[in-house]
Order: sequence, then C-alpha cells, then structure tokens
Amino acid sequence: MPLDIMLPYWGDPAMARAAVESVLAQTSVDWRLTVVDDAYPDRWMGPWLESLGDDRIRYVRKESNEGITANFRTCLEIATEEHLVFLGADDALLPSYVDVVTAAIARHPGIEIIQPGVQVIDGAGAVQAPLADVVKQRVTMPRGTGERVVGGEALAASLLAADWMYWPSLVFRTESLRRTPFSDRYDFIQDLAIVLDQVLLGARLLIVPTVCFSYRRHSESASMESLLDDRRFAGEREFFAEYGATMRAHGWRRAARAARLHWTSRLHALTLLPAGLRRGRGSARALLRHAFGS
Repeated sequence: MPLDIMLPYWGDPAMARAAVESVLAQTSVDWRLTVVDDAYPDRWMGPWLESLGDDRIRYVRKESNEGITANFRTCLEIATEEHLVFLGADDALLPSYVDVVTAAIARHPGIEIIQPGVQVIDGAGAVQAPLADVVKQRVTMPRGTGERVVGGEALAASLLAADWMYWPSLVFRTESLRRTPFSDRYDFIQDLAIVLDQVLLGARLLIVPTVCFSYRRHSESASMESLLDDRRFAGEREFFAEYGATMRAHGWRRAARAARLHWTSRLHALTLLPAGLRRGRGSARALLRHAFGS
C-alpha cells in the first residue's frame, strides 16, 4: 500500500519546493503526495505542481486561511491510504525515507506510530547538531539499540519527561489516528498531545534508527517573544496539569509524576534566563516561575 504523504502548506516557497522535490527523489515509487494549501497569498503552488505532470500528486487549496491545526484535520480527513505522514513544508525526506518506513511497516504489521531516524538541518540545509537535539536523540529517547517498540505507561512517561519525537517525520496508522481528534487548545504542543492520546488508547511506537528524514531547525527568534512573555510556558503548564490528571485517572502514576515534574520544559526556561534578564525583570520572573514552580 502506498504511503500517504500529506503536506499542509503555508510558508516559504523555496523550502516548500524543496520538500516536494524530496518526495519526487524517493527511491521507492510507493507513495502519494497531497499538498493542502492553506490559502497562501501567492498562488504559485498549484500551477507548479501541475507542471510536474505526476499523477501521484494531488493539490487542494482552501478558500481562506484556517491555521495549521485545521490543516492537519483536513489532511487527515482526505487521506486515503493505510499510513500517512504530515511532512512539514520546510522539511525534507532523504531519498530512502519511503523505503525505510514501508519496510518497517511490513516487519511490524499493525504498528500505530513510527519514529524514523532524523538529521537536523539549518535554514540553508546544512546538517547541524544542536545541543538540544543531541540530548533528545542520545539521552531522553528510550534506551536500546536497533529497532524497538515502546508503548503504554513507559512511553507516556518518557514523552512527558522529554518530547524526543520529530512530528513531521512520524508515520501514523491512519485508522488509529482518526480515533483521536486534533485539539485547538495546545498550539505549541499539539504533536505531543495527539501522540499521548494515541498511547492512552493502546498505540505503540516503533523507533527505527535508520536516518532518512531532514528536520529543519530554525532560529528561535520567531518564537522567542512568546517564550519570554510566558505565553508558551503558560500553555505548557496547563498541558502538563491536564495530562498529569489524565495519567493519574488512568492509573499511570509514573507518567503522572513525569507530567508534574516536566523537567526538560523547566530546563528550557532556565536556558532562556539570560535573554529574559536582558528583556526585563518581568520576563525573568516568569521564566523562574516556570522553572521552579509547582
């Protein structure tokens, strides 16, 4: 069965072209690409895709901009294949991606989520190794070598302690994902919420270490304002409180404790303290409140 590659589009045209071209460069032909254009002002995407002359590519343009969460919903609604991925419009598949994930599906029939190996690139496409990603890949990800399946409370606790996933690289079983609707409540942490909802319903995650995806890590400047004025961290505190309560109700005490501690989120706030101090006392106090609060 082909892999549904769903690309919710809004953003830099050059990067979006590179994302589409990375699909066309796959060593496997077992894929279908759907681009859902969230009413980007420049209408270049549709004519360009048509010029490619590839009947595996479908283009859908919305009449008005609805935002990324609504676009995820649209992508999921119109997906037709058994498995799908939400490719970021600024990310890229390595040529082996479809081969790697479809082979993993064949080895693990029924698996709900797949996290393949990821390399991090910068805005120019150069491979990078930011400290946060080194920690994510070598410290916080469940230990082990080779392919491994994780699920249940162990997976929930691990993700609540540190979200080590790369959302645009994840492959989902479409039928399973449709059981957990996307929420409008957590814009900054939507990926973690949807996966935890899946895990609570029994979904398992397969870690495939083979690197086959390029995840673009942009400068934090665009999101820094929301971090320093506490909007993003306030949302995270609400998220961890809600999911901690959900884990306790589910009888998963270890996961509930991980949600209460949310140590990597607190550590992130501490790393921003120098920038907060430069911005002003109010920002610094907000960061310290998140780092050391209950």
